[in-house]
Amino acid sequence: MKYPEIVEKLTLEQKAKFVSGYDYWHLESDETLGLPQIMVTDGPNGLRKQNPDGDGVGLGNSYPATAFPNSATLSCSWDPELIEREGKALGEECLKERVSVLLGPGTNIKRAPTCGRNFEYFSEDPLLSGKCAAAWIKGIQSMGVGASLKHFACNSQEAFRMVIDEVVDERALRELYLTAFEIAVKEGKPWTIMNCYNKVNGVYGSEQVHLQQEIARGEWGFDGLFITDWGASVDRVPGLKAGTDLEMPSSGSYNEKKILAAVASGELPIDVLDAAVDNVIALIEKSKPQLELVHDFDQPAHHALAQEVAEQSMQLLKNDDNILPLKKGAKVAIIGEMAKFPRYQGAGSSVVNPFQIDNAYWELGKRGLPFTYAKGYDKKKDVVDDALVAEAVQQAKEADVAVVFAGRIATTI
Repeated sequence: MKYPEIVEKLTLEQKAKFVSGYDYWHLESDETLGLPQIMVTDGPNGLRKQNPDGDGVGLGNSYPATAFPNSATLSCSWDPELIEREGKALGEECLKERVSVLLGPGTNIKRAPTCGRNFEYFSEDPLLSGKCAAAWIKGIQSMGVGASLKHFACNSQEAFRMVIDEVVDERALRELYLTAFEIAVKEGKPWTIMNCYNKVNGVYGSEQVHLQQEIARGEWGFDGLFITDWGASVDRVPGLKAGTDLEMPSSGSYNEKKILAAVASGELPIDVLDAAVDNVIALIEKSKPQLELVHDFDQPAHHALAQEVAEQSMQLLKNDDNILPLKKGAKVAIIGEMAKFPRYQGAGSSVVNPFQIDNAYWELGKRGLPFTYAKGYDKKKDVVDDALVAEAVQQAKEADVAVVFAGRIATTI
């Protein structure tokens, strides 16, 4: 144990509380023992700190932050140094908002094209994903802010994610699905690892002895804290036995009562509970130094970094007839509403409320480049508007080249 002198001062009831969140985003605290309340919040592609007058999840009500390119884009940079710089910038924004752990990076190998979390996972390649994750972790943790490597493991689809069983043989597990996590743990040394909703070979992520205790702790040397994804705790007592230290968010007194009863009956050894409490205390202690300071950051510099990351992550896959770069003086038609209102991120828990968003329409105008524009479609409607299409076709016919801005048209939540 790292802090036995603190653990032994807690009552059994306090211990049962400490292994669950205080509320949706905060951990338990005890000022008399020098344990301040710390906050964890969503990432990984920007800080998504809930505005306190919003709901528990606060998906559309977060403080403004820099919107960095999604991890699916960032991995295309193949540049650990650049990724580490982004991590440092994210750390600076967390410090300004007094956030102690940013919930990222995401590293699962993408298998299902419709997986709703694909955009926030680094890569299809285990080595690349692991190196990217390690760099991201090093960057943010160099600022005294913790990372939460997620979602451990095999979270490769969203359909039925709360109950699906990912059946993977041991060789494939080791060579494909765990490699990125192994690299990230050994090289990045994350403060926390977040387990997944799904089952892996019949066992839920929050109850995985094999993944958490035998592999991550036993083989890779992970000595941080295991945290559940929000609502991923299925049965808290087996979860504690499997090494899941912290349940998020708070389950109120429900699981506290189960833990107390399990200790009283002998089902849950007290040393198992103490070890989990000790890991929670260690996370709080790591966070304390930065909470005692006032922080700020250079917002324009962070936006410039986000632009640099986007530029360095773009990949030209083919260039038929050498159409790029566009010829100087060419008459250009810009087609598509997303030239004005780009779809720059996915949806859900990683949605960032950006300080600033650039778009092609404004940028071309600022540079004085001549072009025509046609909306082409209504990005809020999944129907074809014949009048908008006709206008776009006419603009394209009259131009030397048409640049089409298209993408998923559903609105961001």
